[in-house]
Amino acid sequence: MFRSLRSRLVLSHALPLLVIIPIIGVALTNLIETRVLIPSLSRALMTNAVLLANVTGDETELWVNPAYAEYYLTHLRHDISARVQFINPGGQLLASSDPTEAQLVGITLDFAGVAEARAGQVASYTYFNISSPSEVIDVFVPVLNKNQQLIGILRMSYTYNTLYTEFTRSRYVIVGILAGGLLVGIILGWSLALNLSRPIRQVTQAINELAHGNRQVQVEERGPEEIQLLAQSFNSLNERLSSLEKARRQLLANLVHELGRPLGALRSAIQALAGGAGHDPQLLSDLTTGMDDEAARLQNLLEDLAHLHDQVLGTLELDYQPLAVSDWLPKVLRPWQAAAQDKHLVWQIDIPMDLPEISADPLRLASAVGNLVSNAIKYTHTGGMVSVSAGADEEGLWIRVKDNGSGIADEEQQKVFEPFYRGNQGRRFKQGMGLGLSIARDLVEAHGGRISLDSEPGKGSQFTIYLPLVKVEPTA
Repeated sequence: MFRSLRSRLVLSHALPLLVIIPIIGVALTNLIETRVLIPSLSRALMTNAVLLANVTGDETELWVNPAYAEYYLTHLRHDISARVQFINPGGQLLASSDPTEAQLVGITLDFAGVAEARAGQVASYTYFNISSPSEVIDVFVPVLNKNQQLIGILRMSYTYNTLYTEFTRSRYVIVGILAGGLLVGIILGWSLALNLSRPIRQVTQAINELAHGNRQVQVEERGPEEIQLLAQSFNSLNERLSSLEKARRQLLANLVHELGRPLGALRSAIQALAGGAGHDPQLLSDLTTGMDDEAARLQNLLEDLAHLHDQVLGTLELDYQPLAVSDWLPKVLRPWQAAAQDKHLVWQIDIPMDLPEISADPLRLASAVGNLVSNAIKYTHTGGMVSVSAGADEEGLWIRVKDNGSGIADEEQQKVFEPFYRGNQGRRFKQGMGLGLSIARDLVEAHGGRISLDSEPGKGSQFTIYLPLVKVEPTA
């Protein structure tokens, strides 16, 4: 019955009320009856008793003739709900408004109130034990004649049976108020439970839909702060999964594209060799050179995929060594200088001989620089210019690769470092797997550095690597 969160939340609101409200009801009833209702009735009864004593003070026969006293009470009991007793100065009962006390007429009543009334004092007694039909309120008033002589004692009382209607009415009012409060509490608890359970149920349903492949599901971020955070986390997770799914599909498409070209070229060369092309020395040399180039492309592709594997598993490790950048960087750039000259590009380098020594992994850092230079050569038109410079400032050591190629549009500059991203037709980064800049960024960040980009379409691009002068341990 209480397996759902909603029912348990309602129970958590209602159960304390079900326990507390009866306790409050009993305490409130006792408080009102003993502290409010009974004292109020006691004051009213005393006032009525004093008035009646003043009225009967002129009735001398009333206090000596029991028959007349009974006759007097017969007309009085219709107007007064309290019990009235006439007692002579000796303490003997003359008459009572309660017919069941007729046999007590003539008997001496030994009450403390009778003694106080004989002494000329008004006595009032209140008994808080209202669970039996005994007196609850008892008032004794001395009755004096015109000469201020005691001629009798007037006793007026309220018993529990007499006050039952008043007590019952007050209890009904209290029970009604508490029952209304309980109902309001249950309604509020139900409303709060709905406000909590509904967004949780929506998140749960969205998770189930996501598990069944629905990537379009979104959760409305509403409700308490914790529920909003839960919805935000789900939406962020969904966006991340959608991005990963898109990247996976892009990876497969790029693999098919990038593997298809070299494999097709290799197969064509093999078929040509099988058809007798090997008998022509020049053709054999061209085919083997082409096959070597295609095999090199496959090797570069495998290296990119290996680095991607390291990215996913978080296993990128660096072999830190003291690195004299002034000697190391020209050696790294030498193969790329030949590639630029083969494409008839203007090649410029500006590497000071007094660059500070840093702690870095030479091979990994060379891969990052090589990716930037490779892109610059690839996307600069024949006759263009590629320059590489280095220096040191307050930020640390910097290496800058600049070209005057096609440039990168503003809307693409934040995307070029994402894995598998390639620009639109006629734009930069259209060729390849779209991993070069992503790999370069990861390698530089693993060294504790960063890469900045400054580009303008049609005017070229400038990538700058910033490296700290002190060794930064990679985070686990």
